Amino acid sequence: MVQTETRMPQSRAMQRAKYLTGLLWHLGTFVIINGFFWFLDAFVGTDGFQWAYWITLFWGLALAFHALAYFIGGRQLEARKAQEYLAENRDPQGGD
Repeated sequence: MVQTETRMPQSRAMQRAKYLTGLLWHLGTFVIINGFFWFLDAFVGTDGFQWAYWITLFWGLALAFHALAYFIGGRQLEARKAQEYLAENRDPQGGD
């Protein structure tokens, strides 16, 4: 039983680190690819900025949701909430 309890925080930490790595790869890809798109749009396309703005806008929104999910612990949110609800059912008085 003790081995399971010590493994769970380590497992959660590994999952969180893996999710952070995914977020950082997403951010790096966003910066590099969008930089290239802005270059193409500015120097190869017609006068003014036309299409790179829209790609950056919508991809940026997706990146923002990815970051938000990381900061609120999106992948473990369901499990945490289930544990909270189970704890509430065990102690309906709220510990008062």
